[in-house]
Amino acid sequence: QVMLVESGGGLVQPGGSLRLSCVASGGIVRINTMGWYRQAPGKQRELVATVHTSGSANYADSVRGRFTVSRDNAKNTVYLQMNSLKPEDTAVYYCTLQQFLKTYWGQGTQVTVSS
Repeated sequence: QVMLVESGGGLVQPGGSLRLSCVASGGIVRINTMGWYRQAPGKQRELVATVHTSGSANYADSVRGRFTVSRDNAKNTVYLQMNSLKPEDTAVYYCTLQQFLKTYWGQGTQVTVSS
C-alpha cells in the first residue's frame, strides 16, 4: 500500500519562504508523477505543481516563478520550495503520487501565510 507523509508546513509572514517535503513508501514503481495540490477553506482542491520521474515539471499559473517542485528519485521524495508567499497561498497542501492511472494522497499539511 502506497503511503505519503508530508512535512514542513507552518506559519510564515507574507514574502517569506517554506519548504515542504513528502516521502513515499510501499509499492512505488520507478516511473511515476509526484506533486502537490492545495485546498483553501471554502474552495476546491487545486493543482500546485507536479514533477515526473524524468524531471519534467508542471505548475499552476498562480505559483509559477515563486514555487519550485523537485524530487529525489532515490529517496522517493518530492519537495516544494515556496518563496514570496502570499496570504492567498494559505491552504492545506497535499502530496500526491500518480502511477498506473491511480492517484494516492497524503494526509495534508497546513500552510498559513499571515502577518
